[in-house]
Amino acid sequence: MPDPADMHDLESFAQVVAGELPGRWTSAYHRHAEYADQFPLAEEVWDMDLVSGAVAEYVLGHDAVLTRDDGARLYLTGRPGHAEEYLVGAMAPPGFEPDAFRGVREPDGIAVPDNPFLAAHEIASDLLPRYDQAVAQVRYNAAYPQPPASAPAPEPERVVMTWFGDGMLAAKPDSPEAATALHKAGFVYDPREQAFVLSGDDTALQARAVRAAGAQLAAHGIGVILRHPPSRPALETTAVPPPQPAKPSTRTR
Repeated sequence: MPDPADMHDLESFAQVVAGELPGRWTSAYHRHAEYADQFPLAEEVWDMDLVSGAVAEYVLGHDAVLTRDDGARLYLTGRPGHAEEYLVGAMAPPGFEPDAFRGVREPDGIAVPDNPFLAAHEIASDLLPRYDQAVAQVRYNAAYPQPPASAPAPEPERVVMTWFGDGMLAAKPDSPEAATALHKAGFVYDPREQAFVLSGDDTALQARAVRAAGAQLAAHGIGVILRHPPSRPALETTAVPPPQPAKPSTRTR
């Protein structure tokens, strides 16, 4: 049931506001007997902030819709918990496909004081310009629809083979096909590196293995990138900490 503590005189307030807004506006007042009655109109509110939050969270016993002669509509209701404030939100223009609203920012509603003359001024100077701009963008989108964006082509898979200072070559595949190709070419998986490695003890053998791996990877549409990393120790060695700068000697005066 509507909150009996809601003392907003919404009907009179909406009528005065309609007479004070620029242009020709009419007011239609609605009282709701049940919670569900507020949604047929409230669901058309073009708002993602104050007004939509109040609609979703509170039982609103009544609302009013102001309609301009060009079809623009405003939704009014009392602000729950604020006896001296009202909520005003724009209502989405009817007759447009959902794609027309894509990319258009909602003209979020505002809270206005219970003085209808001040409220009309705030609506006219804040909400209505944003509402009219948003509607103009919706109409433009409807008149000039954008073609559906095509999905970007997936990046081709590549295996990065990295040479290290000790002559070892390491490769990290991203797919089972790439891992199988590396294994068949002679690469051995090293769990410490989490990569397939190829020893540099025999450079001729290593070169043949790289060529074989490249051919098998290419057959699967997988490219190969060869690169040298920044200086790093071999797998078997322990990293040597960098030298610490010498401390300046203490001098006495």
